[in-house]
Amino acid sequence: MENGKNKRGKRPQRKEVKKIRKEPVKEEVKKDPIDDIEEEEEEEQEEVKEEKPNVIQLVENKPAPANLILNPALPPRLPKTQAEKDSQRRLIVVLEGANLETVKTREGFNLLNCDDHAFLLRKQEKDANEARPDITHQCLLTLLDSPINKSGHLQIYIHTVHNVLIEVNPRIRIPRTFPRFSGLMVQLLQKLSIRSSEGAERLMRVIQNPVTKYFPTKCLKIGTEYDAKKLVDIQDYVQANFKGKDEPVVFVIGAFAHGDVKADYLDETISFSSYPLSASVACGK
Repeated sequence: MENGKNKRGKRPQRKEVKKIRKEPVKEEVKKDPIDDIEEEEEEEQEEVKEEKPNVIQLVENKPAPANLILNPALPPRLPKTQAEKDSQRRLIVVLEGANLETVKTREGFNLLNCDDHAFLLRKQEKDANEARPDITHQCLLTLLDSPINKSGHLQIYIHTVHNVLIEVNPRIRIPRTFPRFSGLMVQLLQKLSIRSSEGAERLMRVIQNPVTKYFPTKCLKIGTEYDAKKLVDIQDYVQANFKGKDEPVVFVIGAFAHGDVKADYLDETISFSSYPLSASVACGK
């Protein structure tokens, strides 16, 4: 090849290079999860305004699909207005100090627990008792299976050690096995709410603090501790204080292995056993 020519005397053709314009990358604005909670609460307030007062919407008794974690046998819905909260006779249970924390592993995000993440707990210098989400799982199973919940007179709130407040729909069907419960709670802590498979009703959701914001106006708030000064028989205590009354009452139970319930809104603290009880057994009382 001489003077840039090939054997046939033709110059080699140059390949055309197309210039690609680089479009500026738009930066995504991270949204605060608290804003999502506020938007959901505003939507619910608008729904309440559209509803007629003093009218209870009955849920149709339709057969639930296999993948639905909604219990259709429970008739009532959660009270939304303050008038409904004050007038309805209910037992409100707050599971205080629940150990619900997500951790990222090779398999993805999991619920931190002392059985599967012992090495991680030692690395972070944490006590194994600080990673006991199974206590919350056992308490929810006991409460949701109780007759008072099946009759529609129970409301459950979960307050974690990381100051996350969770509202539990009494019509939810909690998974029986802990691995499935763990996956459900990870989804809740990441998406801030869990809906039924039909998508019409929230089964669990993260709400704004404090928990007293959702209490009835005038209700007795009772804490439970093993070493409380006031030891009572729980049946006699209920008969003496709440028999014949339609007032709601709040009981606060510690959802942890060891320690005292730390809540500054309690009216009194009682003990209903001279022996230390697990949180699940205390919920069953």
